[in-house]
Amino acid sequence: MFMNAESLRIADQLRRAFTGDPWHGSPVLDLLAGITAEQARARPVRSVHSIWELVLHVDVYLQVGFEATQEVAMPKVHGTERDWPGLRDDSAAAWSAAQDQLFQNAERLAHAIEQFDDAKLQDTVPGRQYDFYYLFHGIVQHSLYHGGQIAMLKKATSAG
Repeated sequence: MFMNAESLRIADQLRRAFTGDPWHGSPVLDLLAGITAEQARARPVRSVHSIWELVLHVDVYLQVGFEATQEVAMPKVHGTERDWPGLRDDSAAAWSAAQDQLFQNAERLAHAIEQFDDAKLQDTVPGRQYDFYYLFHGIVQHSLYHGGQIAMLKKATSAG
């Protein structure tokens, strides 16, 4: 029998992190509100990634997490070029598209998690040595961690 009560809770946590009402404070959607392309690419703190780079970075993990739910082997991302994609276009339209893609991929992954049988949460992620439960919670935690960085950078750019 298909059970997904835990998967539904994890999907809810992912949605709260991006667009909902998280316990800790503002969701990523609210954190990014009002940030211009210029502010998003700014580096108010030396040797720290920009808001835009953080958005692209978080999006990578949403994408590979979703692909793993489709039984695609999860590639090594950490420490590779894919981990921190560079800006190819720094226009306002590209900034808007990057945000749209982030939220679309967050919702796509949340929907995939909702459809996930709880019995599969202990299955090993293709290409990894850990299970889906660890992956899904890790993606939520990773997103919140970088959301905190976005909040600090937003204040540093006077956008918040």
